[in-house]
Amino acid sequence: MAAKCGNCGPGYSTPLEAMKGPREEIVYLPCIYRNTGTEAPDYLATVDVDPKSPQYCQVIHRLPMPNLKDELHHSGWNTCSSCFSDSTKSRTKLVLPSLISSRIYVVDVGSEPRAPKLHKVIEPKDIHAKCELAFLHTSHCLASGEVMISSLGDLKGNGKGGFVLLDGETFEVKGTWERPGGAAPLGYDFWYQPRHNVMISTEWAAPNVLRDGFNPADVEAGLYGSHLYVWDWQRHEIVQTLSLKDGLIPLEIRFLHNPDAAQGFVGCALSSTIQRFYKNEGGTWSVEKVIQVPPKKVKGWLLPEMPGLITDILLSLDDRFLYFSNWLHGDLRQYDISDPQRPRLTGQLFLGGSIVKGGPVQVLEDQELKSQPEPLVVKGKRVAGGPQMIQLSLDGKRLYVTTSLYSAWDKQFYPDLIREGSVMLQVDVDTVKGGLKLNPNFLVDFGKEPLGPALAHELRYPGGDCSSDIWI
Repeated sequence: MAAKCGNCGPGYSTPLEAMKGPREEIVYLPCIYRNTGTEAPDYLATVDVDPKSPQYCQVIHRLPMPNLKDELHHSGWNTCSSCFSDSTKSRTKLVLPSLISSRIYVVDVGSEPRAPKLHKVIEPKDIHAKCELAFLHTSHCLASGEVMISSLGDLKGNGKGGFVLLDGETFEVKGTWERPGGAAPLGYDFWYQPRHNVMISTEWAAPNVLRDGFNPADVEAGLYGSHLYVWDWQRHEIVQTLSLKDGLIPLEIRFLHNPDAAQGFVGCALSSTIQRFYKNEGGTWSVEKVIQVPPKKVKGWLLPEMPGLITDILLSLDDRFLYFSNWLHGDLRQYDISDPQRPRLTGQLFLGGSIVKGGPVQVLEDQELKSQPEPLVVKGKRVAGGPQMIQLSLDGKRLYVTTSLYSAWDKQFYPDLIREGSVMLQVDVDTVKGGLKLNPNFLVDFGKEPLGPALAHELRYPGGDCSSDIWI
């Protein structure tokens, strides 16, 4: 579509047009050294994923940040399909908020897509002065041309779910998106759907609670999130708080891509549920549990029951399939959501995890498996950790997977991930009948990085993808 359109802006006119977009040739992903013992800055890696390329499966460029211990995490764009009608806009800058340092890095990927360079650094003091927010997470581009970034806390590490607004051209901090005093108690991810005048945000925990690791006592004390916040998109204020039954730690949220849709899904990590949220006839919103991953009774682990820990979810651009990762159990799943109220499991693949045979954990009772899965070895590398961040190709036929969640939790739950480094894997998807199959010839081993094993996180394609772009 964009190729035929002389007056078009970034991205694609519709999600279905995006599915016809070009095959991905490179991906960008942040690599983290905080908590690994390597005293080096986090960096943005560029990986060649073109099977025709002599550099296939290789890190072809590394852009180190100028500071230590930022904890790069997620990323977004200066502009995306929400600005498709604006021909003055082009997708040339990747926005990288830091989860721990609260810095924001703006990276120029337009000048040389295979060799990004640093464009601007927004220091925490500039964000503090205008927003009183810190611990930054999700970055989305808005149809206004602005960039909006969610926060987990205030300057002292207490919970505060607010939103930083940046000018999409100059990247100056403009202030908060929400009204003064109107932040949510906790924050994490968000997604907006202007045709229904709504944004919904999720919550993890206060930075002081999660920063250095997971303490089960904090769950008992009610310090982890279990709510969704429904915001009036035009008035910038919370109009409804949805309490989640079996919904501890709601992390990634995805509306259906169709901008007319008034429903979507959120993955609740600790409860290991997928919850469907939807608009009622009266204009209010409700939520219902549609998938439950049962915990496993175990020996040799932190707790007597191990949750799946759903950490990332994705929807295919045609709104047909839902994908999610169980970081602790170690499986990646595909569900047919043609009927969103009754998702149907169509694919499941184990990619490492905490319950592999021969490991320290013994499964005593399992509602799903007859035996513990085999350890995963790809191209001679035994994969540490479990499937975590996922990204789907535009056509829906390839899933890319990385294995690091957050450095302090990696260190606690998968110490071998710190020693061995994370990996990037690729899974082939059957989009006709459903089904997942590992590509045995694809491996990017971040254990072999020049400065030592690194923790690779969220994946982005230069032209946008199904978790970066929102259609209006």
